[in-house]
Amino acid sequence: MLGEQDIKIREANKEEDSLIARHFYQLWRDNDVPPQSIQDNWLEITLQFIERAREELGYKAFLAEIDGEVVGSAGCQLFSGLYPHALAEEYRKYGYIWGVYVELPYRGQGIAKKLTARAVDYLKSLGCTQAILHASPLGKPVYSSLGFLPSNEMRLDLI
Repeated sequence: MLGEQDIKIREANKEEDSLIARHFYQLWRDNDVPPQSIQDNWLEITLQFIERAREELGYKAFLAEIDGEVVGSAGCQLFSGLYPHALAEEYRKYGYIWGVYVELPYRGQGIAKKLTARAVDYLKSLGCTQAILHASPLGKPVYSSLGFLPSNEMRLDLI
């Protein structure tokens, strides 16, 4: 088991966007999304998304390192919304956390929790009133331990 001092959380730089994109791809695979359901140009799509989010939505990513090796990542940004922004920012300025990923051998050691907490701190610094994310089944206990609550999102499969 790793000690607190063994895990370093730091801000990612633009040159590490491909690494974050690869983690995002692996996150989908780890959640049983078959490769044929992921577009062939997933890397380009993800890099373009990150670049736009960086320019328009205050995007930042954070990396977890152990002995200089990156073992996890998380991204966050202002939530761009699903509907018009008609509410005052003081009431509703959401941040969104996405792509929280820890490589398999390092899971269960608090790394995802540290990455998420760092993302939450960043969103607070932007003046966000709430942080939202979509949790995988394995991630739910991590996020619950940080105070995240289940939301009222509902879904209906159309296929």
